[in-house]
Amino acid sequence: MGTGARLRAVIARRGENRNAGGDRLLRQFESRVGDERRTGVGNQRQRRAPRKKSRARRRRDFDELQPNYNSSYTPNSAPVPEGTIIVERGVSAQEFAPKLNRTAADVIRYLLQNGEMVTATMTLTDEQMELFALEVGAELLLVEPGQQEEMELQALFDDSDDDDESLQQPRPPVITVMGHVDHGKTTLLDRIRNANVVAGEAGGITQHIGAYMVEKDGRHITFLDTPGHAAFTKMRARGAQVTDIVILMVAADDGVMPQTIEAINHAKAAEVPIVVALNKIDKENADPQRVYAQLAEHGLVPESWGGDTIVVEMAAAQGLGVEEMLEQLLLVAELEELTANPTGRAKGVVLEANLDIGRGPVATVLVDKGELKVGDPIVAGAAWGRVRALIDDKGQQVKSAGPSTPVQVLGLQSVPNAGDEFRSSETEKTARTVAEAREQRQRLKNQRGDARVQRGVKLEDIFSQIQAGEVATLNLVIKADVQGSLEAVTESLRRLERDDVKLAFVHRAVGAISESDINIAAISNATLIGFNVRPDRKARDLAEAEGVEIRTYEIIYKLLEDIERAMVGMLAPEFEEVVTGEAEVREIFRVPRIGAIAGCYVRTGVISRGSKVRFLRDGTIIWKGSIQSLKRFKDDAREVREGFECGVGLSDFQDLKPGDLIETYDEREVARV
Repeated sequence: MGTGARLRAVIARRGENRNAGGDRLLRQFESRVGDERRTGVGNQRQRRAPRKKSRARRRRDFDELQPNYNSSYTPNSAPVPEGTIIVERGVSAQEFAPKLNRTAADVIRYLLQNGEMVTATMTLTDEQMELFALEVGAELLLVEPGQQEEMELQALFDDSDDDDESLQQPRPPVITVMGHVDHGKTTLLDRIRNANVVAGEAGGITQHIGAYMVEKDGRHITFLDTPGHAAFTKMRARGAQVTDIVILMVAADDGVMPQTIEAINHAKAAEVPIVVALNKIDKENADPQRVYAQLAEHGLVPESWGGDTIVVEMAAAQGLGVEEMLEQLLLVAELEELTANPTGRAKGVVLEANLDIGRGPVATVLVDKGELKVGDPIVAGAAWGRVRALIDDKGQQVKSAGPSTPVQVLGLQSVPNAGDEFRSSETEKTARTVAEAREQRQRLKNQRGDARVQRGVKLEDIFSQIQAGEVATLNLVIKADVQGSLEAVTESLRRLERDDVKLAFVHRAVGAISESDINIAAISNATLIGFNVRPDRKARDLAEAEGVEIRTYEIIYKLLEDIERAMVGMLAPEFEEVVTGEAEVREIFRVPRIGAIAGCYVRTGVISRGSKVRFLRDGTIIWKGSIQSLKRFKDDAREVREGFECGVGLSDFQDLKPGDLIETYDEREVARV
């Protein structure tokens, strides 16, 4: 044992390392050793003593060496940084100590004295860090990994005017409609907007967040329609976080259901007022009093029972009670005194986002404060860009959007995540810097996240592998039409995992199924799942050549049922959709009393009158139905083959545009082997 080690051991045994005497002794020894090393004293191989240096020269030499001098000891008297010290959870003593002007040895020594056995590289618990911070008198703020960096990024934006009361002005209320599936949420909004949205939803189930602004008595109201299906819990929670008032839809015949209770909990967690819409009171089996009792059990006591919860009885399908509902909402909004600063840089939340091949990334945002203008640099999560266009809920281009206004934003470089905060920045450089930092952090997180991707099995082979006593890994490539649907599908599939079947998500993205997706699935032996999206002809051909299984769905519970059956070995015979023809819309003709007729060119197969048809725009299914009329020149035709032109009239769809695809198909039963 060297002299220095022995001296340190003696000091430790005597307990002198915590007093000034021990510290002074140790410093004297280390100083002497350092002088000996610099002067050569004590070196047996030194033949001649070096020339004695002056005090000034020794001091200069010491100062020159100081930057390279790495002392392993920091005096206990060193002051800790003033103010709140931000520390990420999950750090080691080596990472934690310098933030408090201490060394890892200081932290380890103190924790050992308090019965905590740690090393320099071991992850510290929250309690251990707080204990040491209390000892040295530091004010500590523990944050999640990445949160410190996020706080630093947020500091790049100017929020100095957020709390300036002189700039606050009244803003429209944001109303979220929640409730159980099929209790009439979208029907109510239809009546309010005088639109028909339900018919366009797959299975009559809303699967996206819609944002609409309406006017009542000269005042604007913003509505958010959230899905009621259980798979869309996160989307419903996101709606509650950005809303001012919640409309809780409850059917008078069904009463309070599981998603109703969940919606109540979301609204209570967000601390927003709840207005109950008791719908379908015109039904024969409607029982309002039973529903009142159920609501009271969950803390929503109706006003008629002496409580403070507003309940409006209505029949949304017939328009009964809708006007009363709007009046009650305006009354509640007035009591809430909702205000925001309509000037300055805009801030808000991304409600939905998708990739439009014609327009690029499109994000539906809700402005919280400030004014979002065309030309503003913008950052949304890890996406950034300059606002190229703003489109309101009526499809009209606008130049700006103020607080509580929902708009579609064009101009982003990539697709943000639903729920991301968006900010407009002073410069494009700031927006790019923030977005790139977030993207890098997300990339590292993903690399550490799902490390289970391995040699997977196809869906139809899972049961045989389970029977063989092996743990099967089902690799999946997920494509969806919008970010919210992608999120809901992913979370729902994760809940299907079992001990003998694991899921690994190789790739997840929004947009049409492309050749790149097929290649990824082929390399990883993954099953490709498309939700509300379809592969184009090249992608289908490549999938067939590579042996990649593509499964497409439009209703989420059918997707989940299919996967679950496969995982328990009960995959029933399926109906395979066989594409029989594909026609490209090249010109639109308007015929009086008939409507729009699509002038088409048949690219592949045969287009037949009465065939089932999917209408595709940029790879996304926007309508399904049948061909009502088929003409070759002016004559009716039963079918038109590849390479010929024809006129196609669809049963009840008029939103035709050149470049759209009409895909006809048949359903054929495929027996399982």
